[in-house]
Amino acid sequence: MQRKTNNSILVPIDFSDAAENALKHAVAIAKLYRNAITLLYVLKGTAFGSLLSGNQIELIEDALKLKLELKAKELASSTQLTVTARIEKGKVYKTIAKIANSESFDSIIMGSNGASGLEQIIGSNSSKTIQLSEVPVVVVKQNTMGVNGYKKIVLPIDLSIESRQKIDWAIYLGKKFNSEVHVIYTKSNDEYLSRKIELNINLVNHHLKESGIQFLVSGLDHNLLVNFATKTLKYSNAIKADLILVMTHTEKEVSEIVIGTLTQQLVNRSEKIPIMCIHPHQLGYTYDY
Repeated sequence: MQRKTNNSILVPIDFSDAAENALKHAVAIAKLYRNAITLLYVLKGTAFGSLLSGNQIELIEDALKLKLELKAKELASSTQLTVTARIEKGKVYKTIAKIANSESFDSIIMGSNGASGLEQIIGSNSSKTIQLSEVPVVVVKQNTMGVNGYKKIVLPIDLSIESRQKIDWAIYLGKKFNSEVHVIYTKSNDEYLSRKIELNINLVNHHLKESGIQFLVSGLDHNLLVNFATKTLKYSNAIKADLILVMTHTEKEVSEIVIGTLTQQLVNRSEKIPIMCIHPHQLGYTYDY
């Protein structure tokens, strides 16, 4: 598969700790893979309108622009990367996704504080951005990027079509980052489901072997009391994974009722490992077995 991009990483900035962690992560990736970085500050249209005069709003916007441009200049100087800054007005998540989609950014890397607690602007908009974005979104809570990039990628799969579509993405990323891809799935006690799972895994093995990337397929024990997100995080932490790859569509583990999607649970609960979220249908990407 091939993707045409502008080779730039879009990093939404609101000067929060979460956004700063995402920026550090983006810099590490950009250094490894020669990406440019675009810093984006989205100014909500109603942020000051009811409280301040037009002149006051203009002064604040000018100050924000100057602060962002200075940050971009300092970052470019210290990293030797191409860094640009821009300020746009609108709803935060809609503006981020619109710019990323229309300008074919390589990816969005953004911070998140999870679903609980007092969230900053970026943290509270990450989930909405994921749903609208046509480019990969990497959600970061802590800057844990190693010097070698995404060397271990975990790919949780189930019986859904979207899950099977992940395989080409895993191959694409495995080749781009020279990664080892860990495919994980949950075993089933049901004979019919076990046969379906076996067929899927055989096909996964076939396509990954053909691709030439390094990979490992692991079946996780069936346990109705432990959901797939928990199993995925436990496995990923145990192998010290650098990235978990998921689709934005709802994914359900066999014989399990999931509260919310696997993607949302992983984004909310993964503290150290970044989550890369991909929307295959919006990208015009299809995968047929």
